[in-house]
Amino acid sequence: MTPEPEPQPGAQTGAQTVLATVQRDEWARLLALLVAQYRRLDLAEDALADAVEAAARTWARDGVPTNPPAWLLTTARRRVLDRIRAEAVHARTLPRLAVEAEIQEEAQRVMADSTAPGERLVHDERLRLVLFCTHPALAPEAAAALTLRLVMGVPTADIARLFLVPTATMAARLTRARKRLAAEAFVLPTGADLDGRLDLAAEVAYLAFTAGYAPGSGPDVLRTDLAAEAVRLVRVIREVAPPRAELDALLALVLLQHSRRRARVAPDPETGEPAVVLLPDQDRTRWDHAAIDEAIRLLRPLVHASPAPYLLQALIAAEHAMAASAAETDWPRIAERYAELEQLTGSPVVRLNRAVAIAEADGPLAGLALLDGLDLPGHRLPSVRAELLVRAGRHDEALAAYDAALARCDNEAERAHLRRRREAAAAETRA
Repeated sequence: MTPEPEPQPGAQTGAQTVLATVQRDEWARLLALLVAQYRRLDLAEDALADAVEAAARTWARDGVPTNPPAWLLTTARRRVLDRIRAEAVHARTLPRLAVEAEIQEEAQRVMADSTAPGERLVHDERLRLVLFCTHPALAPEAAAALTLRLVMGVPTADIARLFLVPTATMAARLTRARKRLAAEAFVLPTGADLDGRLDLAAEVAYLAFTAGYAPGSGPDVLRTDLAAEAVRLVRVIREVAPPRAELDALLALVLLQHSRRRARVAPDPETGEPAVVLLPDQDRTRWDHAAIDEAIRLLRPLVHASPAPYLLQALIAAEHAMAASAAETDWPRIAERYAELEQLTGSPVVRLNRAVAIAEADGPLAGLALLDGLDLPGHRLPSVRAELLVRAGRHDEALAAYDAALARCDNEAERAHLRRRREAAAAETRA
């Protein structure tokens, strides 16, 4: 037998690039269509994963098909039917040739283009999948992980790394989430239920985003890959959901916060290790100005809308983004926005951020007054208090606050930053 020719490296690379793009952009809609048709999440997810593996082998050898998403959908449907036959379900009622023709024809029709008759179905099923993954029966952390896996197609090992847990732990967590949803109907909510589920989906997406900018233990300062996936998730939710000002505001918020990713970390001048760069010290030329422009366009129609948490946070982030330098930041306006946000949420974290803004606008003593009686876990509260005490000239108290912050901080990069700030405060005390 003549061996098959080896695929050319260039063709293989091209096929891999197309497959990666299709998997990123089409995974949610393909999985949603499979779950909607067969009503079994386990079959749909396994079949789609098998189809992607088959594409990795076949496309590099035979070339990329004319309609890659339809190829994946056709192959996944075949896998589902093979599994059904193996389970002896419908064994006598699924003539092979007739089903093959029907599968291919339907896949080509549904995935043809945005004007196809099935596009409304695709849109509805993607929304249904998003809301299914963010079911209120799941804890927010489990919903966030399941959404990244099923809606975004992020591999389990990557999700585990993003959430700083072993792969086996994340696999077990995802399995429990799937089992928890097994008895739930795969239906599209309506009315007030739809509004509530969309709110929860937005919360899950923002939870995943903030996890990327909330350093855990160890050396990692930021996890921008998780934040980037969450930005993509917000885009998907906004695309498939009915128009909602809060989703526009949420997308603007994550775009603005994510736009500073390249300037948030820089090598430590002494050790060369990654170090935190605070907002006033960031190189603003490294900000993603295309993302900032997109966010500002989203916010313009919302400036006079009723205050809401995502909108107020986005407006605060926009004030920072539009300032040409730290010195030109409109701190009184930011303090006003934080006051509105605190009134809406009652959040102690908002109070902490408001204190920082008040200190910039009215001086460190005004900021310290807002911190009186505030209680927060972690190191942020004592570290902010320490900075304001230094600015107020109360260096002994500042050193004690830095010690408290260091005792509560388990991220190596942030600990290094706090040690440097404490050393500077101690030097001022000695002087």
